[in-house]
Amino acid sequence: MAAEAEATREARAKVIAAEGEHKASRALRQAADIINESPSALQLRYLQTLNSISAEKNSTIIFPLPIDMLSGFMKK
Repeated sequence: MAAEAEATREARAKVIAAEGEHKASRALRQAADIINESPSALQLRYLQTLNSISAEKNSTIIFPLPIDMLSGFMKK
């Protein structure tokens, strides 16, 4: 009976985790749609991310560049 109870708990935990992932993916999609509507929202999010990274004790920060900025270098 103990093994059966343990299996039931594990199954329930997996269902709860899957529901959490589903909710998180929906929230991420909604956030992406909102950011897609406004380029300034993307810039603000980028600045928030840099602020979060700089608050940690990191020694390296990577600055992503739009691919169109690099296209001039790729032609040569």
